[in-house]
Amino acid sequence: MHETSASSSTRDDHVSPTQPGTAVTRTTRSAWYRKLYFWVLIGIVAGVAVGAAWPKTGENLQPLGTTFISMITMVVTPIIFVTIVGGIAGVDDLRKVGRIGVKSLVYFEGMTTIALILGLVAMNVFHPGSSIHANPATLKLTGNAAQYAAQGKAQGFWSILTEIVPTSALGAFSTSNDLQVVFFSVLFGIAIKLVGAPATGIAHGINRLGLVFFAILRVIMYAAPVGAFGAMAFTVGKYGLHTLTSLGSLIGLMYGTSAVFVLVGLGAVCALFRLNILAVLRYIKDELLIVLGTSSSETVLPQLMRKIERAGVPEDVVGLTVPTGYSFNLDGTCIYLTLAALFVAQATGVHLSLAQQLGILAILLLTSKGAAGVTGSGFIVLAATLASVGTIPVAGIMLIFGIDRFMSTCRALTNACGNAVGSFVVAAWEGVLDRRAAERVLGGRAAIVPTPDRSLEPAEV
Repeated sequence: MHETSASSSTRDDHVSPTQPGTAVTRTTRSAWYRKLYFWVLIGIVAGVAVGAAWPKTGENLQPLGTTFISMITMVVTPIIFVTIVGGIAGVDDLRKVGRIGVKSLVYFEGMTTIALILGLVAMNVFHPGSSIHANPATLKLTGNAAQYAAQGKAQGFWSILTEIVPTSALGAFSTSNDLQVVFFSVLFGIAIKLVGAPATGIAHGINRLGLVFFAILRVIMYAAPVGAFGAMAFTVGKYGLHTLTSLGSLIGLMYGTSAVFVLVGLGAVCALFRLNILAVLRYIKDELLIVLGTSSSETVLPQLMRKIERAGVPEDVVGLTVPTGYSFNLDGTCIYLTLAALFVAQATGVHLSLAQQLGILAILLLTSKGAAGVTGSGFIVLAATLASVGTIPVAGIMLIFGIDRFMSTCRALTNACGNAVGSFVVAAWEGVLDRRAAERVLGGRAAIVPTPDRSLEPAEV
């Protein structure tokens, strides 16, 4: 994103751009009832009420949630493609792309390791599974849990590598495999730079195509409150609020550990790079509420990319860090995996030494990246890990299958927070974060947004 400077003005929300390519929006405080987060919150509350009062009706409302998620998924991969290709095509030096990629992976591995360790510590301190006393011989895998376990056992070390490369360019888009789309998009962007002038028209065309996809996204987001309502009504109607009390200690530990990770762990990283975690969370509150309602972080991936770019993170950094982070920076999933693995061990009476627990952590460092973007990926990775360890019965995942919907909401919220922070951190680490824009946008004042030729249009902050 272009550097800008502020001119003195009697109005605090006015910025005068000094270079072409930027536009200025004034922060207009619209009525609270016109805010997206208000209507999404209404949808969530209404969904809980309907699901609790009329469970069968709540279950029947599932198509409202799944249809909204499908609409978002429809534009996710094209937006990833145009953002990454546009970002790489606009970089003067391809070595910068390499630096951003390496720094992103270093940051992702560091934070996911911290998340895994934090989950390990939490389980050893609180022991929520010790009071279950489940008999492993009576546990049987059934339904979707059996399917996920079978997929998990089939996962191998090389699965991480083979999952990245699509069998065809169009195949990555048709299967909505984000990681494969990222791989193809990076190659396509690099190829445009290598071809040079003859490919300039293609790069401009892709940027214009980005405008269209973001316009589609803007229309889809009007359905967010309805999608949140349907998804929440289904969850409460099908699983019931009583599910929250049966294994409440594990659910509470999951949410508490994730909150510590976000506020303390991510907060410390933000402070190191002169950012405020609370300001970042406040800025993405609309997206977090949508994640809360739909239990999926992918529903906000395109909108999250758009907002982060408006907050001073260059397009090339956003294009590489956010989509890649959705596969490699799953902090919430990592916390869940250590909690779940040790909970099953405690519940079935399996004692694990410190060395065995560290062995599980080492396995999770690999397997947590192996099933990104796959439905039921949490259970697939958990089953793969338990099968690799051998001492914990894989069938024990049935103990937590019923509460997975509530756990997945926490996973998705934490993943979204981690990837938003990750983009800011990598941009600051690379020295390309527009501090002035970040301070003003995160502070709730005027936003400097790219003009249409940068594939974004002004939108309300």
